[in-house]
Amino acid sequence: MARKATDCRDTPSVSGCSLYMAGEEEELVRAAVQHVVTVHEHQDSPELREEIRASMKDPLPGT
Repeated sequence: MARKATDCRDTPSVSGCSLYMAGEEEELVRAAVQHVVTVHEHQDSPELREEIRASMKDPLPGT
């Protein structure tokens, strides 16, 4: 399976989080949900997981 990435800098927030994560899609969804729930105080939901999937992109070279 291809690697995907997500970057908190793509979604402006009060915290100014700059976390960048990359991994296989299911692995990345699990990690990103855990991060946005614990750090950004979002509620886990099917809609949140879908937003995360929609925001994924190809990772930067070397990541």
